[in-house]
Amino acid sequence: MRNLLPIVNSHPGGRSALTCRYRCGDACFHEVPNTSDNEYAGDIIAGAVSRRSMMRTAAVVTVAAAAGGTVLGAPGATPEAAAATPAGAQGGRGKHGKAARGLRFDAVAPNTADRVTIPSGHDQNVVIRWGEPILRGAPRFDENNQTAAAQAGQFGYNNDFLSLLPLGGGHGHGHGYRHGHHEPGRQVLVANHEYTDEVLMFRGYDPDNPTREQAEIAWAAHGLSVVVVEESRRDGSLTPVARHELNRRITATTEFRVTGPAAGSELLKTSADPSGTKVFGTLNNCAGGTTPWGTILSGEENVDQYFANGEKVTDPEHAARLKRYGISGGATERKWERFDQRFDVTQEPYEPHRFGWVVELDPYDPHSTPRKHTALGRFKHEAAQPRLTHDGRPVVYMGDDEKFDYFYKFVASKRMRHGSSRSDREHNLALLDHGTLYVAKLTGDSPAEEIDGSGTLPNDGEFDGSGVWIPLATGDESHVEGMTAEEVYVFTRLAGDKVGATKMDRPEDVEPSPRTGKVYVALTNNDGRGTEGKAPADEANPRNGNKHGQILELTERHNDPLSEKFAWRLFLVAGDPEDPATYFAGFPKDKVSPISCPDNVAFDPHGNLWISTDGNALGSHDGLFGVATRGEREGELKQFLTVPTGAETCGPLVQDRRVLVAVQHPGEVDGASVEKPASQWPDGSGRIVRPSVVAVWRKDGRDIGV
Repeated sequence: MRNLLPIVNSHPGGRSALTCRYRCGDACFHEVPNTSDNEYAGDIIAGAVSRRSMMRTAAVVTVAAAAGGTVLGAPGATPEAAAATPAGAQGGRGKHGKAARGLRFDAVAPNTADRVTIPSGHDQNVVIRWGEPILRGAPRFDENNQTAAAQAGQFGYNNDFLSLLPLGGGHGHGHGYRHGHHEPGRQVLVANHEYTDEVLMFRGYDPDNPTREQAEIAWAAHGLSVVVVEESRRDGSLTPVARHELNRRITATTEFRVTGPAAGSELLKTSADPSGTKVFGTLNNCAGGTTPWGTILSGEENVDQYFANGEKVTDPEHAARLKRYGISGGATERKWERFDQRFDVTQEPYEPHRFGWVVELDPYDPHSTPRKHTALGRFKHEAAQPRLTHDGRPVVYMGDDEKFDYFYKFVASKRMRHGSSRSDREHNLALLDHGTLYVAKLTGDSPAEEIDGSGTLPNDGEFDGSGVWIPLATGDESHVEGMTAEEVYVFTRLAGDKVGATKMDRPEDVEPSPRTGKVYVALTNNDGRGTEGKAPADEANPRNGNKHGQILELTERHNDPLSEKFAWRLFLVAGDPEDPATYFAGFPKDKVSPISCPDNVAFDPHGNLWISTDGNALGSHDGLFGVATRGEREGELKQFLTVPTGAETCGPLVQDRRVLVAVQHPGEVDGASVEKPASQWPDGSGRIVRPSVVAVWRKDGRDIGV
C-alpha cells in the first residue's frame, strides 16, 4: 500500500476541501449569489390549493427493515469493520412481513471501506474506467503518457449521469440507427463527465503552473461518452464494445448548436461566434435525463468556476449579472484562461452566458450536432428528466443547485411524434425549444411559530403545504416585468428573484415518478440556512444549518403536469434516524438506514425511489438507497451499496436485474495526489485511482430486491 491517506473532511458536512476546490470552485466559501429579499415560504399565496385537498396523509405502520451486507472491492484491499446495521431482521423481513417489493435485500451497513460494498448474494463488475479507449485509433490508457488526442478517444473523467438505451431501431424512439436492426445483448451506455481532478490525474501536477497539454487533456476529459456495452451470458456484468460505430466523445471543444428563443441573442455573441448560435464545448455536466424520444439531456452545473477575472469587470450591470451566477473572482483553479481567452471575462464578456444550459444529445446519430436549449433557462442545472402530458407534450422539471436557489418547470407547446423517420426525429429534437418556463413558489400550511428551525414537526404532523408555478417566459414573450424574454432565458436566476420564487436548500435532481406522476426534489443541504443575513427556516426547508438535506414530494393539481398549482410535503428529512429532526414519511425510524445529503434520484420498475448521496455528513461513505414511495411500507429506506474512500455515488440506474452507479472522484480527499493516493480503488495498490461505472446484480440471476 502506497502512502494511503486517511479520510480528512475540512469543509462543512461530509465533503473534502479537495472536492469543493475542483468540483464547484469553493462555492461554499463565497458569498451566496442569491441576495434577493424574497418572502418567507410560509406566507399565504392567494389561490394556492391546500395539500390536504389533494392527497391523504400517509399511514404509519410498524414494520422492520433489513441489515447485513457483503464487502466486494479493490484487489488486495483490507476489509474494514462496518458500523452497526439498521435495526430489524435479516433478509429484508420484519415482524410484519417482507420489505417492499424491490427492496428485499440485506441492507448494507454504514461503513468506510475503500471499495464498493454491496448486499450479500450480489456480485459486481467495473463496466468502464476513466481512460479506457472507446473510439477507433484511441490508445490504451497510460497514466504516465497522457495526451489530449488520446483522451478525446477515451472514456472521460468523473462520470456522473448514466443512461442505458436499447440498441437497434424499432423501439419507438424516433431515431434512425439502422432501423429494424438489433444487436442482441447489447445496449448503448451514455455517461456524462462533470469535472476533472488535475491533482489526481497528473503525476507531479503543479496547480500554480499547469501546462497547456494538461489543460487540453482536461478539456477532452469533460463532456459526455457514448459507448455500446455487451451483457455477459453468464452473469449480469457489462463490458464495453470498443470502437463500435455508435461510440462517441463529446468534449469541452465539441461544436454545439444553440437553439430556442435566445439563440442569436446579442447576449450570446462572442468574437469566435458573432452569430450567437454556435458554442464550442460543454462544461460541468452533472445529472441528466432520458427523453421518451430516445435522446439524452444533460445539465451544465457549476460552470462559473471556469471563468476568470470577474473582479476586473467595470460595467456595474454586467458585473452584477456575473456575480449572481457566481463569477466575481480573479484567476481560476485550473488557469485555463492562460490558454484560451474565452475563459477570461475581460476578453470575452459574454462567453459565460453560453454555459449553464440543458444540452441534448442523440446517441443513435454519431454525426449529429448536440444542442443547447435556451428555452429551459440558464442556471446551475443538476438534471432534466421529462414526462409527457396526456396529449403527448414533454414537461421537464429542473433544480438549480445553489444554496437558496430555485426549482423550475418547462412545458412544451408541441407534441412528441412516435415515428422513426428523419422528419419525426428532427421534430422531436426541437420539442424543448418551444413552450413556457416556470419557477416554483411554495407556501407552508403551519403557523410560522411552529417552524423554529429545529426540524421539529408542526402540530399537524407533517411539513407540507401548497404552491404555484409562476410563468417566466413563453417563446419571445416575457412574463417578468422589466425583463425581455432573452434576458429571462439568459439570466433566469434574476427572473426568479423578481417574481419572488422560494429559496430552497440546494435543489438538485428532480424526477417525476413514472407510476404516480408525483415529482420528487432532492434538496441536498444548506449550512447557511438561518445564519445571519440569510433566509430563515421555513416549512419546506425546516432546519437551520441544514447538514443532511431532505426530499420534497410535489403533486400537481389533478396529477396534471399542465397545472400551475400543486401540493407538496417533505417525504423524507434526512439524517441519523435517532435524531428527532428526521422523518421518513411516517415509517418507524428505528427500521431505516441512516442517510445524509440526497443528490441524484431514480425510480426502479416497482416505483421505489432510489437515492444517491453526495457529502455524507454522518461519518460513513456515500451510498445508494432505495425507499418505498407508496403503500403500507411507504418511507421504508434501505442502503443498497456504499462507494470507496473520497467517492460520490452518482447516476443511479435501476433495472429489473441490474443496478448501475457512477463512482465519481474516488480518492478525492484533502492532501491526496497521484503520488499520495487516498484510495486504491478500482485496481489496487500501485495503480492510479480512476472514476468508473459499476454494475451490480444478484448471483442467482433473479430480479433485484424481489
